Formats: sequence, structure tokens, C-alpha cells
Amino acid sequence: KKDIPVANFIMHEIHCSRNIEVCRYCSELIPKSEMKNHIESEHVQVTCKCDMKIEKCLLKDHEASACPLRPAVCQYCDIQLTFDKLQDHEIYCGARTERCGGCGRNIMVKDLKEHPRVCG
Repeated sequence: KKDIPVANFIMHEIHCSRNIEVCRYCSELIPKSEMKNHIESEHVQVTCKCDMKIEKCLLKDHEASACPLRPAVCQYCDIQLTFDKLQDHEIYCGARTERCGGCGRNIMVKDLKEHPRVCG
């Protein structure tokens, strides 16, 4: 996948065909001597803590952005819980009330950011 001078092309092509292989999973060019290690370290199936089977090379992205058991933080109380429990927690947590220091009314936590605009 690089430009090769015409004078060296035939030798380069022979060298590549003997020593380089295209990975059948990710299409990367890998030295033949390292292909087994590449497949075992990158493409072996692993099981995430959520019980999903996934290629090892995709696990970090899955854990960071798609795993239902990834850490998440409640926007109202800053407690850390798993993403799959976040929505139910935030519905409950946002419905709690706190007394406004300005008007003395009890305001739902989810409305506290907007309340200062309408606070008498």
C-alpha cells in the first residue's frame, strides 16, 4: 500500500507475497510470522462482563460506549451506577424535591436549573 520505485517493484512484490499476509478479519497487512499472534491477540472472541461475545480488539470501545454495564453518573446526585440502571435512577432522583433558598418553595431536583428564571 505504498509507492514503490519501478526498478524495485518486482523484488518488492516477491518479498511481500512471501512475507506479508492480509488479515481475513481486519484487512491489515501482517507479517506471516506474526499472523497467529495477531489473530489471537486481536480477533479472538472474549466475553464482556455483560455476557456479550465480542472480538478482543472491539472490547474497549464496547465497554466505553455500548456496554449496558458501563459506568454512568447521575446528573442530579453524581452517584456512579451502571448505564442500564441510569434512566430509572434519574427518573426517581430528579423527582426528589429541595427547598429553594430564594422563594422557599419545594422544587423538583430536575427543575432546579431552570427555577432561578422563574423564582419570585
